[in-house]
Amino acid sequence: MTDAVYQRCINPDCAATSGVEDTSFQCPKCGGLMDVAYDWDRLQPPKSLRDFEAKWADRSNPLSFSGVWRFRELLPFAPPEKILTIGEGQTILQKADAVASYVGLNPGRLFLQYEGLNPSGSFKDNGMTAAFTHARMTGARRAACASTGNTSASLAVFCSASGLMKAIVFIGSGKISYGKLAQALDHGALTVQIAGDFDDAMHRVQQVARKLGIYLVNSVNPFRLEGQKTIMYRVLEALRWEAPDWIVVPGGNLGNVSAFGKAFIELSELGLLKQLPRLAVINAAGANTFHMLHGTHGLRWNAGRPVRKTSDDYYAGLDAGGTRAATIASAIEINRPVNLTKALRALDHCGGVVRDATDQDMMDAKAQVGAGGLGCEPASAASVAGARRLRQEGVIGADDRVVCILTGHQLKDPTATVAYHSTDQRTFDEVLGSRGVRRAAFANRAVQVPNDLDEIIKAIEVYS
Repeated sequence: MTDAVYQRCINPDCAATSGVEDTSFQCPKCGGLMDVAYDWDRLQPPKSLRDFEAKWADRSNPLSFSGVWRFRELLPFAPPEKILTIGEGQTILQKADAVASYVGLNPGRLFLQYEGLNPSGSFKDNGMTAAFTHARMTGARRAACASTGNTSASLAVFCSASGLMKAIVFIGSGKISYGKLAQALDHGALTVQIAGDFDDAMHRVQQVARKLGIYLVNSVNPFRLEGQKTIMYRVLEALRWEAPDWIVVPGGNLGNVSAFGKAFIELSELGLLKQLPRLAVINAAGANTFHMLHGTHGLRWNAGRPVRKTSDDYYAGLDAGGTRAATIASAIEINRPVNLTKALRALDHCGGVVRDATDQDMMDAKAQVGAGGLGCEPASAASVAGARRLRQEGVIGADDRVVCILTGHQLKDPTATVAYHSTDQRTFDEVLGSRGVRRAAFANRAVQVPNDLDEIIKAIEVYS
């Protein structure tokens, strides 16, 4: 590629740059986060978003078939021959009136963007195809991540499907669901379990990647976020290129909201989107750093100059109290989000808000999503639980058009689902009660009957 594509520090007082080939993913001057930056005057961005619809007629082309690379003119960092795709991004935006009623919205106003249809079962594949493409451009042979599950699964899938790299995943002790761990193991990843949580694993994988020259695919990698931008392009496409009033997304490491914000900022700068949606980020109450920093402590983007002491003092307080993230929503069980400043930027440009949701709220919302026809993991349901809270607060209006992002498939964490609906109180208490979930308000429990035809028929007539 030409120098029309490069990496740039997001700190406007620094704005140092590095080449596309740099895999340190930190500013060479101040150590801050980097963006993939484009000199659009030297590139060929689309003149209209509707131009992308023509790609649907070219389904035999793997790049046009991909729900990520179909929009490659808006992430033009890779030559076509270097792009690695496994058919990611074949996802749907579904109108969900039953869930809308639960949230408190009028019919036809709530949509669920279901990223569980990706090859590994989560939104991570959108970013992983972009990260792997960049890794291929740099000649990497090993790729690593810290993970609560979905990143490791996606990394392992791409490594095994491509045969180009060895996957190394770092997980914390007891901090990953079996559904996700099974993917990492089955697809051949070297799995390293350390004593600690995700934040500890994230710290170590960055050290190891730097020391051994291993390609890092966590969302501190700006090329991964380029792929995650396309989730918003698909939402806009499904809505006939009109922005909704709200995008509601779960918040863990804050990669998605950072990517979504960058997507909308670029579309606005290119004159391709006149009105931007508002963003709402929903933390788990047991891992609510962003909610606390933004909502309680008033941390803001501040024109690219957030008050670092605010976050430093907050983290020092976590350390002093020995506070660890604790939530049934393991995918967002993160206390030190690496994309904090990028997320602040996204909220600033899109009029965003942050809230948190209890495990009880998320599990109830998850049951409502399932009853409405789509299954999601607990962390995904944070978006629906958060939308409901914002509707109750009057922040979201009853007739606002709202898109909730469902980040992962129901089978990512089947244990939580079965426990919620179980007739066995011990199972419920062990899995959910320990996380503060006290009731299964929308449980669909199995009906126990004798092995007798008349009794079976009677039960069916009573309960159906």
